[in-house]
Amino acid sequence: MKKDIILKAENISKQYRLGEVGTGTLSHDINRWWHKIRGKENPYLKIGETNDRSTKGNSDYVWALQDINFEVERGEVLGIIGKNGAGKSTLLKILSKVTAPTTGIIKSRGRIASLLEVGTGFNGEMTGRENIFLNGAILGMTKKEITSKLDEIIEFSGCERYIDTPVKRYSSGMTVRLAFAVAAFLEPEILVVDEVLAVGDAEFQKKAIGKMQDISKGQGRTVLFVSHNMAAVKSLCTRGIVMENGSVKFDGNIDQALDIYSANSLDIMSNIKWNIEDAPGNEDAKITSIKILCDEDYFLIENEIKVEIEYENLLDGHVINANISIFNDNEVHILASPNLERIPLGKGKYKSVCIVPKNFLNIGKYFFTVLLVGNNFEIITQLEKIVAINVDENGSHRNGYFGYWAGSIRPDLKWKNERIIE
Repeated sequence: MKKDIILKAENISKQYRLGEVGTGTLSHDINRWWHKIRGKENPYLKIGETNDRSTKGNSDYVWALQDINFEVERGEVLGIIGKNGAGKSTLLKILSKVTAPTTGIIKSRGRIASLLEVGTGFNGEMTGRENIFLNGAILGMTKKEITSKLDEIIEFSGCERYIDTPVKRYSSGMTVRLAFAVAAFLEPEILVVDEVLAVGDAEFQKKAIGKMQDISKGQGRTVLFVSHNMAAVKSLCTRGIVMENGSVKFDGNIDQALDIYSANSLDIMSNIKWNIEDAPGNEDAKITSIKILCDEDYFLIENEIKVEIEYENLLDGHVINANISIFNDNEVHILASPNLERIPLGKGKYKSVCIVPKNFLNIGKYFFTVLLVGNNFEIITQLEKIVAINVDENGSHRNGYFGYWAGSIRPDLKWKNERIIE
């Protein structure tokens, strides 16, 4: 069966010059021009470094994207995921024709509507109603077509009271609401949505996800979706592209893409091991390894998380307790959990395992401090934030809700509902 390809990216690369605009660019432009009239390649395409924001570069040029190739079928929902700075937004800007690629071409069949940044394509001096007509015209719609959708757009956005107010007086959330409504209801063949939905409130995010599902499944239109909300990506997308340092690391099934992204985003140490000579501790006992384990390759709210501490007792008849403390990435001390078992141990190697129950920690990064305590509750060693994990979720407990859940813990508490009979 022949594929119905609606969008195709061929060898897309994007190069940027670092530093201040105008610094030495005239000489570079002349050099480019001289090479062009002689029929030679742009000399600056051969230089430049990979798009790795975590390292200091030595070149004035950086490749934000390099050799991106993929196809999108009609009606497909493609999730584009990756860490900050991976090149996702740059790719969407090129696909939306906001900026041009340095090399490569984009082939598309049909109108592309983009929701890239709050207020993109809106004129702040014009009212919300006027901006609807402006954006519709940019998308190639006639005034009659826009008018026929106007009431639906306004109702979906929830901005009816302010629709005749200049957009410059809108909050960022209101602007996103209206922009998404325009992009979705003016029926583009391809809808491109960047992280901007995160600006909206939980109720609007749920509406927007539902609308994108309707667009793709009900109307057979194509959606390209960038988000750091993995629950939304998993529920909405049928295929995923994982980007890293401006290149495509993986292109395929959305579940595999999420697995690779989660493993890739774990740039923190979840286990550590020492030789006994170098191990932290004293002449009584030493910690030899700390591991944080999960049933999956990455850490999910829905699974138990095990903290495994191995230590060697060097003193016969010694009472040893392992303890952990958990902190979030805002330095908030979430909990402390001591092992209260006080049994004298013979010399040898031992292991203590602390089980963090499933449906307990919320999404986020967590740091673990590990202590080893001796006979008289003296601290043998205290290893501050020695290991860490990123906790994500598969969305199985969200029940259709895609908003932010506040707090560092999210325990599955028991609820009981009863009717009150008067």
